[in-house]
Order: sequence, then structure tokens, then C-alpha cells
Amino acid sequence: MHKRRTLLALAGLTAAVLSLPALADSPDLAPREFPPNAKRGKMTPGYHPEIYIDGKLRHMAPSSRIFNQDNLIEMSATLRGKDIVVNYTEDRDGNIDRVWMLTREEARQKLN
Repeated sequence: MHKRRTLLALAGLTAAVLSLPALADSPDLAPREFPPNAKRGKMTPGYHPEIYIDGKLRHMAPSSRIFNQDNLIEMSATLRGKDIVVNYTEDRDGNIDRVWMLTREEARQKLN
């Protein structure tokens, strides 16, 4: 009997985990909100801490974070491509401290 309960619990857990991707694509998820001081540009990754925004060489702050379209943190060394549409913020020294890689829908929306 104990073995059957364990198998049923495992089957339920497996079904729940397999349904997570379907929930992630749900249109009911709240859109990402960006800080009022966010700017928009096209990013081309360089060798860390370098980054190009709109073709100009910039530097990432030591505590910088890059968020992908799923709002997960990406490591700059893993990024490929150029002219990726992003929103970004700068620290008080003018270094880029946060970058959000935009989805197509977010890129179509006007930045506040």
C-alpha cells in the first residue's frame, strides 16, 4: 500500500512539473515593469565588462545583471548576436547596471 501511494505521489509530481512550461506561456502573466529611468537601445555583447549600446562602447558595472526574455539572469559570456533590443539602466558612474532583453511585444511598446 505504501509503495502504491509513493507511485501515485510521484506520478502527480511528474504531471505538475510537466505542466509548468504551459503555465509560463500563459497570457495571464503580468507584463514586466521597467524602472522610470530605463533607456532603450540595441545591445551587442562584448568581452566582459564591455558592452556596446547603439554601437557605442560602454562598460558594465561590477554588480550588473542581464535579464533574458524570460526574466532569468544571463551571463554576458553566453550571449550571442548583435543589435539585441534592450532596456537598460545606468549607475551613478554611467556604467550599465541592469539590462533587460526584450520580447518582440515589449520592443513594440513605447518606453515610458
